[in-house]
Amino acid sequence: MNLETIKFDEKGLIPAIVQDARSKEVLTLAYMNEESLKMSIESGETVFFSRSRNELWHKGATSGNTQKIIEIKYDCDQDALVVAVVPAGPACHTGATSCFSETIYQNTEARQAAETNVAFLTELEQLITKRKAEMPEGSYTTYLFDKGVDKILKKVGEEAAEVIIAAKNRDAEELSMESADLLYHLFVLLQEQELPFQAVLDVLKARHSEKDEPKETE
Repeated sequence: MNLETIKFDEKGLIPAIVQDARSKEVLTLAYMNEESLKMSIESGETVFFSRSRNELWHKGATSGNTQKIIEIKYDCDQDALVVAVVPAGPACHTGATSCFSETIYQNTEARQAAETNVAFLTELEQLITKRKAEMPEGSYTTYLFDKGVDKILKKVGEEAAEVIIAAKNRDAEELSMESADLLYHLFVLLQEQELPFQAVLDVLKARHSEKDEPKETE
């Protein structure tokens, strides 16, 4: 492990911007020293240095809201890090998904133009991730995770069959509803398997770059 290129400040620290690897949302800004950076790389989960407590802290060690590291990058000056993670729960101690939840300026028109259906699917994935981490009573998503992969697979199969029936019947309204049910249960399955939706998008993008349309697979 070669960390010689990393430039820690006079206190031996480097800022680490933690970002959701799937949604690209910035979750928090924390600090690492050389020891916590090494521990993060070795453990595969974020370990920071608390400036207020003057000690190392493993994110989620007590709350369970750990952050699985996907990638760590450093900037062109080698004095800042971006840590892409898959969070197991909220990043903020307040219970919010991100520490950056307050807005001081917003261009509403530009934001609306930038929002896409993929962004909504990312929000859905985040909600399902939160349900899995917190397992609130009365939630249907909690029920599915509690029953396990066999139940989830059964529901995916049932909803896929309903999509086929609706399509055969040329029932657009029913097809829309059943397709939504199928997508939801597919997202639950992906979360159960700890496979980010981004991995599915990456496959589609790779196939699209090779041809004008996705490859047919058997």
